[in-house]
Amino acid sequence: MIPRIVVAAPASGAGKTTVAVGLMAALRRAGHTVAGFKVGPDYIDPGFHAVATGRPGRNLDAMLSGEERVAPLFAHGAAGAGIAVVEGVMGLYDGALGTEGFSSTAHVAKLLRAPVVLVVDASAAGRSVGAVVQGFVAYDTGVRIVGVILNKVGTDRHEAEARAGVAPTGVPVLGVLRRDTRLTVPSRHLGLVPADEQRAQAEAAVDAAAELVRAGVDLEAFVAAARAASPLETEAWDPAAEVTPADEGQPVVAMAGGPVFSFRYTETAELLTAAGADVASFDPLHDSLPEGTAALYLGGGFPEMHAEALSDNKQLRTQVATAVAGGLPVIAECAGLLYLCRELDGHAMTGVLPATARMTPKLTLGYRTAIAASTTAFFDEGRRVRGHEFHRTAVELDAGGDPAWYLPGGKVEGITRPSVHASYLHLHWTATPDVPARLVAAARIYAGLEQ
Repeated sequence: MIPRIVVAAPASGAGKTTVAVGLMAALRRAGHTVAGFKVGPDYIDPGFHAVATGRPGRNLDAMLSGEERVAPLFAHGAAGAGIAVVEGVMGLYDGALGTEGFSSTAHVAKLLRAPVVLVVDASAAGRSVGAVVQGFVAYDTGVRIVGVILNKVGTDRHEAEARAGVAPTGVPVLGVLRRDTRLTVPSRHLGLVPADEQRAQAEAAVDAAAELVRAGVDLEAFVAAARAASPLETEAWDPAAEVTPADEGQPVVAMAGGPVFSFRYTETAELLTAAGADVASFDPLHDSLPEGTAALYLGGGFPEMHAEALSDNKQLRTQVATAVAGGLPVIAECAGLLYLCRELDGHAMTGVLPATARMTPKLTLGYRTAIAASTTAFFDEGRRVRGHEFHRTAVELDAGGDPAWYLPGGKVEGITRPSVHASYLHLHWTATPDVPARLVAAARIYAGLEQ
């Protein structure tokens, strides 16, 4: 099994994304083929992982995919790499609310039998850093913390004090990183600006992180720690084993991409392809629907930041509305839901759904257990799924319309049409592989490949 290591932190804000991305890029520059992973449902960090590694960024989420799939998905995503770096989420032991750390970084590290390197923000502490490290080591002895990287260190004297504090714990300090203003990446209301939106700035930030890590981390010791990972016996996840493609014909499934629709899991396209689709990416800011489009997948992103530009592509808006009126199968998640509304913040969208959307000051964030409110081409009524919401927008539906999901507390969410399923909920289709298969089946019917 591939050498692997988890980069974690005591809490959010310690700099683990900078360190993880810097490690991935520095290792790649040192000649390693690196696979990058992110714990949890985050879409933005894997984009930076892709810039750093030159490979697709992937997520490991026990809540959305099921803990039984974490190791197989890891093996699938790490195929062909020489080392894997897994970036954690929040604090090491922070999992889904109301659970005993389910889907936390520690949980995933255990599922992968992977050692952990702890990134500690030392900016406001000296010897006390050692107490933090000792506490995290002792909290769960099933988690193997094999090293510490001290981040945001000011002076040589500060470094000496922090190192002295960690020494009694017996955990080696693998690196010390100084404060660096070049590492500032543009951010907005849901976190960092995706790499697909600001490619040049993302590449500059990755380069700066790589140089910082190269200068401050003992890469040989880091690789040695990764190679000391415990044996992990698992079969790699295989999308072809999850779905059964039709014998003939490949319907075109258009997948929105570009700067606006960058929130989607790598396995989404892999499952659609395995189910027999010809997956064609397009940029709704500039492009038309790909030729022969027989189904449409609209993922997540930041349409609220590009509402005017999306509206300006009137040709595409008209195409989508006309095609859906003719029965085009569509699955839309979050940003896709907004694009299907009549308008977003006053800018005309496709008008497929009888609804308007707008920005709000309220953040909606968290895992959701949802039940399909009605039977559609993609979900049967009563189907229970786990998803994730992450947005600051709100959708106001006209009277009537069938909701997509029932949520806890009697709430309803999303809207369906005969061939459309649109909601804020993001699903990881590895847990529901019949959904992409049903989308492709609907595409085949729309394309006339079968009755």
